[in-house]
Amino acid sequence: MSGRLRNFGLIGVGAIAGVAISLAISAYAFRDTRGPIPLEEIRQFTDVFGAIKANYVEPVDDKKLIQEAISGMLTGLDPHSAFLDAEAFKDLQVGTQGEFGGLGIEVGTEDGAVRVIAPIDDTPAARAGIKSGDLIIKIDDKLTRGMTLPEAVKLMRGKKGTSIVLTIARKGETKPLEFKLVRDVIRVQSVRARMIEPGYGFIRISQFQERTVEDLVRHVNDLYKQGPLKGLVLDLRNDPGGLLHAAVGVSAAFLPPKSLVVSTDGRTEDARRRFIASPEDYVRTRGDDVIGKLPREIKNVPMVVLVNNASASASEIVAGALQDHKRATVIGTQTFGKGSVQTIIPIRVDGDNPAAIKLTTARYYTPNGRSIQAKGIAPDLLVEDTPEGNFAGFSVREADLVRHLEDKADAQKPVKPAQTAPGASTPPHGTPSEAPAPARRYEFGSADDFQLKQAMNHLKGLPVEVAKTRENVATAKDAAPKK
Repeated sequence: MSGRLRNFGLIGVGAIAGVAISLAISAYAFRDTRGPIPLEEIRQFTDVFGAIKANYVEPVDDKKLIQEAISGMLTGLDPHSAFLDAEAFKDLQVGTQGEFGGLGIEVGTEDGAVRVIAPIDDTPAARAGIKSGDLIIKIDDKLTRGMTLPEAVKLMRGKKGTSIVLTIARKGETKPLEFKLVRDVIRVQSVRARMIEPGYGFIRISQFQERTVEDLVRHVNDLYKQGPLKGLVLDLRNDPGGLLHAAVGVSAAFLPPKSLVVSTDGRTEDARRRFIASPEDYVRTRGDDVIGKLPREIKNVPMVVLVNNASASASEIVAGALQDHKRATVIGTQTFGKGSVQTIIPIRVDGDNPAAIKLTTARYYTPNGRSIQAKGIAPDLLVEDTPEGNFAGFSVREADLVRHLEDKADAQKPVKPAQTAPGASTPPHGTPSEAPAPARRYEFGSADDFQLKQAMNHLKGLPVEVAKTRENVATAKDAAPKK
């Protein structure tokens, strides 16, 4: 891929800072990590610090230099570790609550430009027609080239009712497109549901938030009020992830009690965990276990999970758990591959000016021991966006990100060609067809939703139109062995 996303955080314009990373937000006990002091490296740092202070064209504040040094130290590790100042920390907390101010866009930076990862459902950006893969080249009258992601996000924020003009470069368009949007308070409705037809339910989760499990239970019960279910489609397409406990809770809703949902492995004892379908792993506050309020029948209803290349992190945990336990058939395209755990470690406890670091501390593994990191979840049935192929637009996965984590064992493995066969397929990375990709998009869950139609065919025992075998495509790596 010619362009690679840098500083990729799936930051929702307004106030999300890392919603898509399945955060493990917890108190952190600092261990004794003292060792030999790298005197030579510290001397080099102080020499550079002094040179900047003495010679830079304008005076630079000491605090700014130190903070930028800390930020660089973290962002140099991987795409998801970061320094969180007071504003970023607040944004992170607000984002996981599902309400923030702005346009409703998840964005990343690509070689100094701002790229749209995905518009959030039912927001000003989505209603205006902003698409995944769009390149934001101007925000009002300011060019974004060379702009940092926080700077771009800050420009796109604003009070409800105020206007903003985004100038977009889009693949297939010869001229830039201008979109005039009106800022709004973005309230992300985490779960939506409806009865597609008698006996067949459709549940879409757009993000994993604090109330996702509670909302899921309410929607499932509402479906059952309309009659017993013969089949259920769980739609996780374009779901960038969210909170780990919410992913465990959603999985627990459909799995037998005590089933393994996901495990983590890292260098420290805290990083080596097993999360099961049990209240102690998904209930965050005192109160009833809402999953106990679900109809018993939900544990056995035939299920399909829909995924695509923008299904990341927490959504990959759910898809992987239901797939490994053979509880659901996964249909769609290969997922993003965000399989690392970020822990929030406070470094300054100050009510007015707190600070923390978001540090990658472990990797996720499915119940069968498959690594999600830089691989994603391969669907059981490879079904593209349309019969003609996937929609036109920019496509990126974790494996495309600069400095993404890899399993050391993967570097030693031979790469096998991806295959596509009815019933079970390993979808390739990249563009799977030389034919022009369809540009027109449909709304997930609508009558035009081709992947949903194939999911319904599968539930009814009808033929599923899987993607045709293609030549000259990039290959996907093997899954990791069991751990």
